Amino acid sequence: MDKIIIYTDGGCRGNPGIGGWGVWLRYGDHDKKLKGSEKDTTNNRMELTAAIKALEAIKSSTIDIDLYTDSKYVMRGINEWIKGWKLRGWKTANKKPVKNVDLWQKLDEVNTKHNVHWHWVKGHSGDEGNEMADFLANHAMDKIMKNSLKK
Repeated sequence: MDKIIIYTDGGCRGNPGIGGWGVWLRYGDHDKKLKGSEKDTTNNRMELTAAIKALEAIKSSTIDIDLYTDSKYVMRGINEWIKGWKLRGWKTANKKPVKNVDLWQKLDEVNTKHNVHWHWVKGHSGDEGNEMADFLANHAMDKIMKNSLKK
């Protein structure tokens, strides 16, 4: 059976500032592109949002998913840190509240509904999927910036 291939990216102009996220989903001969933006956010929040939106778009829980991100923050969080955070009541090893806890909890929820294999890919290195996700995130940022200038 085919796998769903997902590329996600998020970015921010400022940090905090105007942010955008992009997702490219591929399944066999089909593909879907998603994007969105926020006026006041951070790069990490956009990276997390991209992964959440990607997994929310998948309706079947029986298909394997390969999800590619260029965010080491997302990769380490979902693969290494999240188990400890949950055991400590969403606190870090230093007993401080987890940053972006609302998004981490949502990502944890949607991640557990699927069989996701997480992969890190170097950003801006010519990887077709990463470049498309980056393009979508930037396009979303361009659109919100353009709309802000009209007001």
